[in-house]
Amino acid sequence: MTDLINQKCVPCEGGIPPLENQKEEEYIREVQGWSLEREGIHRIRKEFYFDNFIKAIEFVNKVADIAENEGHHPDIYIYYDKVLLELHTHAIKGLHKNDFIMAAKIDNI
Repeated sequence: MTDLINQKCVPCEGGIPPLENQKEEEYIREVQGWSLEREGIHRIRKEFYFDNFIKAIEFVNKVADIAENEGHHPDIYIYYDKVLLELHTHAIKGLHKNDFIMAAKIDNI
């Protein structure tokens, strides 16, 4: 994860293929607790649990700050004291290295 956390997301406007399965497997091993979902559009996801709603929202706000700074935004689902994050690169309808960089940065919160 150290390598990913020190990298910056690069703009992806499409026109490139998503990562191949082998590369997805390499990167997923670098981010603890994230699962690789391959049904439909390939994505990674992770659930985060908190003591209450306010702490969940504080976490979401920190994720939003990172996402704005990196120019790469997760899908965020809030369920009172649980937050589910999903990452994939919309422009290529699949996974890009940026998704794993974001996962590493989110885990560092």
